Order: sequence, then structure tokens, then C-alpha cells
Amino acid sequence: MTHSARFASVLPIVLSLLVASAAAGPSTYSAADEAVYLERFGRLMDAARLGLGLETYEPLEPVPGVRKPMPLAEAAAGSGRIAPAALQAASDYAARNNSSAFMVWHEGKVEKASFFKGMKPEDTFPSRSLAKPMTAVAIGRALALGKIRSLDQPVADFVTEWRGDPRRSRILVRHLLDMRSGFLPQAAATTAEDMLNRAYLHPRHEDIIIRDYPVVDEPGSRYEYNNATSEMVAVLIERATGVRYGEWLSREVLQRIGSPGGTIWVNRPGGTAHSGCCLMLPAEAWLRLGVLLMQDGVWEGKRLLPAGYVQAMRTPTAENPYYGLGVYVAGRYIARRGFANPARDTEARRVLHSEPYLADDLFLFDGNSNQVVFIIPSRRLVVLRVGDTPPRGAGAEWDNSALPNLLLRGLPEGGSPQPR
Repeated sequence: MTHSARFASVLPIVLSLLVASAAAGPSTYSAADEAVYLERFGRLMDAARLGLGLETYEPLEPVPGVRKPMPLAEAAAGSGRIAPAALQAASDYAARNNSSAFMVWHEGKVEKASFFKGMKPEDTFPSRSLAKPMTAVAIGRALALGKIRSLDQPVADFVTEWRGDPRRSRILVRHLLDMRSGFLPQAAATTAEDMLNRAYLHPRHEDIIIRDYPVVDEPGSRYEYNNATSEMVAVLIERATGVRYGEWLSREVLQRIGSPGGTIWVNRPGGTAHSGCCLMLPAEAWLRLGVLLMQDGVWEGKRLLPAGYVQAMRTPTAENPYYGLGVYVAGRYIARRGFANPARDTEARRVLHSEPYLADDLFLFDGNSNQVVFIIPSRRLVVLRVGDTPPRGAGAEWDNSALPNLLLRGLPEGGSPQPR
């Protein structure tokens, strides 16, 4: 279908959306912007019918890494401290669970790097919510450079549209990372009029979140997972630093840790990046990010994140004892846990943990499709698994404790298991 034909086909829907928006009171946008939104919404619904999410993004903006990444040191086969049988068992587990990459870094060296389903080490992939820990690192870097004063600084200092608003004015920087902004929670959304879809797909999505996205709880009072909270980080970084979000990640994160780069989805040419998702990087970039946090924000002797910041990331809130600043933490053992408010999360969305983690200081990146980076400072161990959604049914189910525990059992020293 040509662009003009596609526009003509959605024009009646565009007009109805504009009329509905005007009647309800929220901000209105041009017919051209609404047409772009509806085209994206249609693609999302087509993907959903196949059990998928939107994974092709346009336009994309470069997020360069270093030109020639220095390879991470690799342990010679059989020379590492993790038992070879444990490494192989973990790699096999990743292989049979739809993984595209599995990597193990231990005590300064990569002990295992397996790629599946045709993926090559330099290939990028949709990060999904792996992008959320990156938002915490981006803000940590802004704190280190004095661009943001404190985690407890009001976001309204930068997003001036929120000044004077009785709730938005009380959203703090930390609330954009610990999911306590008070924003409407993430939920199923199947209509073009739904705010959750508009805040995700619209070419003016940052304006929609700033002006129209509902604040349903007092900021700081309740944990509610939602993408809009993380999407605000791009707005905050750009206003606090004067640098585009992708450029900030490139210059102040990826290049600082010697990482390869990739691309990020922006809502329109020259527009705002999607910081809550949609960052396309190779697996090694996420492994390096995990190593940075394992090393308390220090890379090759240089402190990139403020002293104590990684500990703040690893500290949960009273409203969710399993979530800190963009990362999940071990906490007390429960067999299943999910991403939504613990008091109302549904059993179907909770991830299996068949046994306690064998390290109580474990924390992790955990994105859609069970894309994970486990970080265990006490063992100087980082474990990555990325790929498609693991299979379910006929006894098959992803177990979040399997990979780290297989590897921890392959180390000679004992541990401090996650408390029950």
C-alpha cells in the first residue's frame, strides 16, 4: 500500500480520535501524527495475533560504541574456576530454551560464550526491558557529572511542565527508576484509544506522557510497573544534560566501558528516544554493563558511577522488596514472582524460581522473554541469557534460578544462599 493510500484508509479513524481527544480534554496532535500512530498500532496488533510484540522499529538513531572494541579477556578452555561440566550444563539449558546468546564472565575473564540460532557476536537484538537498567546507569552517570543533583531531586526541576501540578511536581528522579512515579500501571491494551498504546507508539509519545498520562497514586507511595515511567528518563537526561539520550548512552556509558554500539528507536526523525525499551545492542554490551555494576560502577580503575550508587540500585523499596533502581534483587525466597505490584500480580505472569538462589547478593536485569543478566558480586560472576521466549507446555517452563545455580554449584567455595 502506498503512503497516500494508507493515509486515506486511516483518515476516518484519525478524525474520530481527534474528536474524541478534544471532547475528553487531552492534548491533540496533527492528523499526520495520528496516522503514523495508527499504522504502528496496526503492526502491533498484527504481531500480537502471532503472540509477538513490536520488534521492528523506525526510525532508528545510531548509538555508537567504540570503533574497535578491545575484546574481553577469555579464559582458556578448562582453565577457569567454574567446573567445565557446570558450564556445559548451563549452556545446554540456554540452548534448549530458545536462547540466542549465553555468556559467563568470572573473575575478569569470559569462561563461556555460546551463540545459537544463527546469531553472531556482533549482531544486535531488541533489548525489551533490559533497557530499564540502562536508564539507571544513564542517570547514575549524570549524577557523577553533576548534571543531576540527587536521586531525590524533583523531576519538575527539568520537566518544568510539571511544576505546580499537585502530584507530578512530587515525582522524584528515583521514582523514574524504582517504579513509584504514581503513573497508571502497565496492563493489557487492545484499542487505539488506550493511553498505554498511545504512550508507547505515538510519534509524540513524550508529550503524551508529560501532559496526559494519568498519575493515579501519590508518587513514592506505591510500586506499579509501567513503561511510561522509564520512557521519561530520556526526557530527563536530555533536559538535564542538553545531550540527546542515544548520544548520552554512547558517550557516557558504552564508550566508557569499551562496548560495541547499536541503535535506538526514536519516536520521529529528530524526536525523543524510547528509553524504556527498544535499544538494539549486541549481547556483549549487556554483559559489559553487568560487569560495570559488579565492579561497583568502576571500569579499568576509573569510577563512572558515584560511590554508593550501585548499592542504591540494589536496595529495594518497602513497596516491592524485589525491585531496586531498574534491577531486581534476590530478597527472601518465593517460588514465583513477577514484575507487577506483588500484591496484585497474577499467577500466570509470575516467573518460576524452583529453589533459592545460591547467593544472597545476586541482582539481575530481567526483561521480557526472560532475557536476563545475573550479577553476583561475592563470586565476581556475571551471567547473560538473551533470546526469544522460552518454550512452555509439556513440562517445559523457564526457571530463573537454574542458570546461576548451575554455575554456582560449579565453583569450589560454598555460599550464602538467598534467605527463605
